[in-house]
Amino acid sequence: MSAAERDAALAAGAIGFEVSDWIEGLFDLPRVDIPDLNLFDPETAAVVLRQDWGIGEEPISNLVHLLESKGVRVFSLAENSLRVNAFSLWKNDKPFVFLNTKKTSESSRFDASHELGHLILHQDGGVTGREAEDQANRFASAFLMPKSSVISKISSINSLNQIIQYKKLWKVSLLALVVRLHRLNRISDWQYRDFCIQIRVRYKNKEPNGIEREKSVVWDKVMKSLWADRTTFRDIATQLHLPDQEVSTLIFGMLHDFPDTPPVRGHSLALVKNDLIA
Repeated sequence: MSAAERDAALAAGAIGFEVSDWIEGLFDLPRVDIPDLNLFDPETAAVVLRQDWGIGEEPISNLVHLLESKGVRVFSLAENSLRVNAFSLWKNDKPFVFLNTKKTSESSRFDASHELGHLILHQDGGVTGREAEDQANRFASAFLMPKSSVISKISSINSLNQIIQYKKLWKVSLLALVVRLHRLNRISDWQYRDFCIQIRVRYKNKEPNGIEREKSVVWDKVMKSLWADRTTFRDIATQLHLPDQEVSTLIFGMLHDFPDTPPVRGHSLALVKNDLIA
């Protein structure tokens, strides 16, 4: 990427830290529950993490909500960071994930799972570069599409249209499921090549039967609670000494979902301040 794109992504991270620190001064966010699984291979790590979190083999309905419930601070990136799919890091023992929300919703889910892979597999920094990226991709695929679940539900594939129907179950991209089926020997090398060509020709950058984009539940609760306490998005930006658009972009555009005027006195959204643990 260009220096400008890299700097934009780094700037988003710096502002994200400020927003996170400010919010944590007002609310108790979920405690961090991200284990260090660097001793496992990516496929096994995905199984172990699902067991540790008690989610079994079921499809994950909302990955952003799951990450937030485990203490991950999830932010979104601005349009000037389009070439950055996502990135993650630890700061003061807290995990952060920044997501590109201009890609398809399915791709964004995979990116979130990919970054989760980095957080659990690469805490010690022992693996870097292309190898780390490949491990994170394998983890993401296994975490979103568990081997036993895929094998039990898909016995044979004869057409791409079949895969389009199945992908809705795991809320993944068509290509991601094709890659997973090939890795699990559910489709042949010839089918894999043919399906990849069909996807490129028929859909290009679009996704058939796309899903609704995932948003943050933590920031939604924060904003509702602050607004009920007569704090508007402009008040928040002023207290942070930041442009309100910069803050809104980082929290999935939610600042502008709320009025610029405080609610009438007595209005309540039945949300208890200082308790945002899902």
